[in-house]
Amino acid sequence: MYKSSIRPLLFRFDPEWVHHFTFKTLKKFGKTAAFKSFVRKNFRVEDSRLEREVFGLKFKNPVGLAAGFDKDAKLFQELSDLGFGFIEIGTVTPKPQPGNEKKRLFRLKEDGAIINRMGFNNDGVEAAVERLKKNKNVLIGGNIGKNKITPNENAVDDYKICFEALYNYVNYFVVNVSSPNTPNLRELQDKEPLTNLLNTLQSLNATKPKQKPILLKIAPDLTDAQLLDIIDIVKETKIAGVIATNTTIARDDLQSENKNEMGGLSGKPLKNRATEVIRFLSEKSNKAFPIIGVGGIHSAKDALEKLEAGASLVQLYTGFIYEGPELIKKINQAILAKNKS
Repeated sequence: MYKSSIRPLLFRFDPEWVHHFTFKTLKKFGKTAAFKSFVRKNFRVEDSRLEREVFGLKFKNPVGLAAGFDKDAKLFQELSDLGFGFIEIGTVTPKPQPGNEKKRLFRLKEDGAIINRMGFNNDGVEAAVERLKKNKNVLIGGNIGKNKITPNENAVDDYKICFEALYNYVNYFVVNVSSPNTPNLRELQDKEPLTNLLNTLQSLNATKPKQKPILLKIAPDLTDAQLLDIIDIVKETKIAGVIATNTTIARDDLQSENKNEMGGLSGKPLKNRATEVIRFLSEKSNKAFPIIGVGGIHSAKDALEKLEAGASLVQLYTGFIYEGPELIKKINQAILAKNKS
């Protein structure tokens, strides 16, 4: 229904407008009994065999929503009702910021992809906290970043502010230093500044009554040498795991007219590289830490490939936009079927 009727209509309009329209629609109808009955029948798969315990948290199923979709924690309850096992909000920054100038979101239909240069547009961490206070048992990840105007030498302070504000309202944290849309942000992926940032957050974490898992989200554009550095950094800082991967700046073999737009590319063209990174990290670290696999998952087969490569959980973003909520159901059903075989 989604791919045959709803998607063709939505794809006639500007993608950022569609995003906000969809949010308003789901917010309006998402709490009704009719909506809940419809999604329960058509999209949700509830089975104890799907449960996963990863970095000390129990996930009702291993299929989550990646950061960037519900930046401001406006729709996590309704999105969870569609069948996601967990929702990652953000990226949030200490202060609100509008992000980059529009137009900044582009569909690449022929490639099953999206290019975005949103630039951490969000309402600020305190606004997200106010919404998260209404959470009813949705497992939430908090993806945190720095404000655009904050120089890299002061970036640690921004991450600390977000950590402190979100601590009581999220189940795990994700440190985002891999977005290509905030100037110089990826420089924080270098070994020294990244180790310092993660050690600082871990020290802050240690002062809390209960430590929250801290994960690192990495770019798919890292070299093998840089990925080996990531493994060393995870070991040294004792963070809980890695999310592989963020969007890419590569533009290989694209067909769509928007292929040369600046920004991060997500979707099908990222599938193989994201899986390669997952497998590399898993094998070279001897499965020393959990990995959340994300990038180019448009089918149940794609998700199973990520899990077989070494991911403990997977996340959707662009595939969810192209394939609709039925994709969540198909992945969970495929996992159950594989467990039977």
